[in-house]
Amino acid sequence: MTTADPNSLIREVPAQKPAKTTARLVRWCGVVLVVTVWVSAGLFGLYILAFYAAALFGGNLEKWNNILPGLYQKESVYATLGIGLHFAMGGIILMLGSIQLIEAIRVRYSRFHRWVGRVYVSAALLAAIGGLVFILVKGTIGGTVMSIGFSLYGILMFIAGIQTFRHARARRIEKHRAWALRLYALAIGSWLYRMDYGFWIMLADGAGHLDNFQGPFDRVMAFFFYIPNLLVAEVFIRSLRYKTSAVLNVLSALVLLLMITFLVVGTYYFTKIYWGPAILSWIMGT
Repeated sequence: MTTADPNSLIREVPAQKPAKTTARLVRWCGVVLVVTVWVSAGLFGLYILAFYAAALFGGNLEKWNNILPGLYQKESVYATLGIGLHFAMGGIILMLGSIQLIEAIRVRYSRFHRWVGRVYVSAALLAAIGGLVFILVKGTIGGTVMSIGFSLYGILMFIAGIQTFRHARARRIEKHRAWALRLYALAIGSWLYRMDYGFWIMLADGAGHLDNFQGPFDRVMAFFFYIPNLLVAEVFIRSLRYKTSAVLNVLSALVLLLMITFLVVGTYYFTKIYWGPAILSWIMGT
């Protein structure tokens, strides 16, 4: 039987500290990012409910075409039902998603967490199904590339929703949380899609964007609005396990800080110009 060399243990402890410290930095940046996303996505969710869902339940579906021409066509019933379901459920998941990431609620109010989780996952699955039905029946304005990108998005969201629920039922908590983060990263995709376009139009004057959404920028955006989110989620998941290096953690924290800055600026302008007026008009009944 051999004994451990005390000197080797002393040398190992300092080597582990930077990775753990920077991992905590990534987690704190993640917390700030989640709060920022919660506020911004929540406002966008209210906007979706105020504009698209309210028009659906109010029987004024022609209003959709004011923002997205050709989205509603009276003779395409199944496509209308699909996209209507997608919008309504999308608003719900944007409102509820961030609540599920708050540790205090998960620990102190576990029953509330479970019930909100059931509604959240159900809404995510229905949003995915609704979007896929619309694409299958009508296709997308951007043609084949957009249809492929958006279909893959819907399929990934459906898989993430199923996996989140399945691991929760089996009490595989670590796997459940990992898939819940992936689902959240996908759920905010529709919100980021608008944010990305807004910034691109503001900063690059919409270079590469065409009205038929078949320009070079549009083709990239058919995938870009959700794939980077998944990569960020994977970095965050691994940082929770202290398996990444200190250098990678610092770089991850810088990326998260840039994202936070991007979202704060974008939320301010979108709320001021688009979301805020629509929400207020809905609340005031005008």
